[in-house]
Amino acid sequence: MNAGVAEGVGRTALLVAAARAIESHRPDALARDPFAEHFVRAAPASAGWPVRPEQVPAGEADPLWGRLGRYFGLRTRVLDDHLLRSAHQGVRQVVLLGAGLDCRAYRLNWPPGCVVHEVDTVEVLAFKQAVLGRTGAAPTARRRTLAADLRLDWAETLPAAGFDPTVPTAWLAEGLLLYLPAAAERRLIATIDRLSAAGSSLAFEIKQIAESPQVRTSPVYTAARQRIGIDLLALFDSGQRPDSAGELAERGWTVVVHTPYDFTALHGRGPRPEPNDALAANRWVFATLPGQRCG
Repeated sequence: MNAGVAEGVGRTALLVAAARAIESHRPDALARDPFAEHFVRAAPASAGWPVRPEQVPAGEADPLWGRLGRYFGLRTRVLDDHLLRSAHQGVRQVVLLGAGLDCRAYRLNWPPGCVVHEVDTVEVLAFKQAVLGRTGAAPTARRRTLAADLRLDWAETLPAAGFDPTVPTAWLAEGLLLYLPAAAERRLIATIDRLSAAGSSLAFEIKQIAESPQVRTSPVYTAARQRIGIDLLALFDSGQRPDSAGELAERGWTVVVHTPYDFTALHGRGPRPEPNDALAANRWVFATLPGQRCG
């Protein structure tokens, strides 16, 4: 296995894959990813992690594989719905920034003519392709991959991979901005704006406020660190975060911000608020670019 998937942010991709695998086997699954458990079992670092609900003795009470896992399941469902809604409204170009080990190009029922661009590090994309190749999986849309460091300038290589900036794009940055330095986040938002035609959309996740010391010692963070060796707090960029939602609004995008609990209520399942909540600061942002920009 590539070292890049075993350490740092790449290892969090395995965490999310394990959560998706567990979610997929729930009788009330919010999302299903039949490929997720293959990634978990293929990586030595995660080979012993659970991939089914019955392998989590405490069930949803488990802070890591229960509560945080259900959060990732809910996030997957909500963002799946967002992308498919855009596609059914006529958008045929999708860009997954920091695509990780998700398999939306394989597991979603895309309308004819959709192209899904996956942007991530060369290590993550190589590991992903090796595992998918062994499963015999076939994509349900035209899939294009681009190896790039999203902390740097990646925009010039995207058109060379077949991206067309003159047509609407459904952009997704799932679980990405939390790890980027502020300057890289600003560049990413500016780049997306520059490459987006009217009718484009963008969905991403942020933390709205800095977390208190009590929240930083919550079971979600301590369980991830102690049980699977992932220090999420160390991976999150600690600098002051830019107001990307506000920046998009100033650039003429229509922006809506939700808490995850809005979608727990909508779907009737998912994580719920608790004291010293590690999920309380999370916000899911959905932005669309109308035909005419304001200002």
